[in-house]
Amino acid sequence: MKRPAIAAALLAAGFALAAAPAGASPQRVVSLNLCADQLLLALADRSQIAALSALARDPVASAAAEAAQGLPQTRGTAEEALALAPDLVLLGPLDRLGTGRVLAARGLRVERLALPASLAEAQALVRRTAALLGHPERGEALARQMDLPPPQDGRTPSALPYERRGYAAGPQSVLGELIARAGFRHAGPGTGLGGFVSLETVVARRPDVLIVGSGTIGAADQGAALLAHPALVRVYPAERRIVVPDALTVCPGPGFLAAIARLRQARETLSP
Repeated sequence: MKRPAIAAALLAAGFALAAAPAGASPQRVVSLNLCADQLLLALADRSQIAALSALARDPVASAAAEAAQGLPQTRGTAEEALALAPDLVLLGPLDRLGTGRVLAARGLRVERLALPASLAEAQALVRRTAALLGHPERGEALARQMDLPPPQDGRTPSALPYERRGYAAGPQSVLGELIARAGFRHAGPGTGLGGFVSLETVVARRPDVLIVGSGTIGAADQGAALLAHPALVRVYPAERRIVVPDALTVCPGPGFLAAIARLRQARETLSP
């Protein structure tokens, strides 16, 4: 039987329209979003997870790829979600708008999780998601773990997060906050969320380290060419670059904790 027929059969039988009793924890949660996957894996019972997104097991995209192994995935269609008879569907703020409307029209509970612009917003999202899943205490514990104070040893080496094409996340970005919690001083020229920083500015400012998303120094494409520029490589060889994979900083949750831990570990190896 094809997926639309399965979905229609479930609807006819009343499964997809069945709502959880008031106050009850959802027992069949479907995530159609990469960041929702990671919060679901961190905060829900494994038995509550009906399916994750298509990117859930991708180690390049997800900080929780290992934890996602063995769990069902979908391609994000409404038919697939309906066939799973979920009592809660998690989506990102703007992704799969049509799918979300279809599912809501069928009587399913659809919740969209915001993309936080600060650590405080990330903590609030963790707490909200945990409450949706019926485990507020887990959300509180994870949110508190994210509230790490910076090291108090008096050292503040300078660091610049430097990405493809020369973009640098600013001090007020989530990555900027993670850098500060790890005990670094942001070396960017701006004070906001970020912007493009020229190679000349980086070399002139000479931060102690660059924070990059990949340890491979090579011009695989035009976007990465700047990071492999001979002038930058001369001043910032591999030992002066801290690699924090993008997967750790894209989505709120345990990935943020892993990013801070990686940054702190690298900081300890720097000369005083």
